[in-house]
Amino acid sequence: MKSCLDLQNYLSDGELYDIVASELYEELLVFRHTMKEDSTPIEALSFLKTMPGAFTAFPNIVISLRILLTIPITSASAERSFSKLKIIKNYLRNTMSQKRVTELATIAIENETANTLNFKDVIELFASKKSRKKF
Repeated sequence: MKSCLDLQNYLSDGELYDIVASELYEELLVFRHTMKEDSTPIEALSFLKTMPGAFTAFPNIVISLRILLTIPITSASAERSFSKLKIIKNYLRNTMSQKRVTELATIAIENETANTLNFKDVIELFASKKSRKKF
C-alpha cells in the first residue's frame, strides 16, 4: 500500500491525481490472480488491452503501466537525441525550417526503425499523393 501511496503522491499535481492509491491497491490484489507472476509490464498491458472492460475494471493499473512503460530507464536516449540534433543543426545551420529539423532529428534518433523502412513503398506512396503545388 505504501508503494501505491508513493506513486499517487509522485503523480499528483496539487489536489489532482492521475491514480488513486487505495483503488490501485485493490485493483492489484484482484489483477495478480489473472496474470502469471513472472509477466512483464508490457505483457500485462497487452493482456489488459485484449480483455473486454479492462479499462473500466482496472483504470489505475492501466494508467500506471502506461506511465511505467514510457519513462526511460536511463538518460542515454535523451543525450543521444541532443547529440544528433547538434550534428544536424551544425551541418545544415539555419537553411531549413524548424519542421524539417524536427523531422530529420526524428529520423536520426529513430534510425533503427528508419532502417527497416521499404523505400520503394514510401516513394510509391509519396508519388500517389496529389501535387500540392499551385501555379
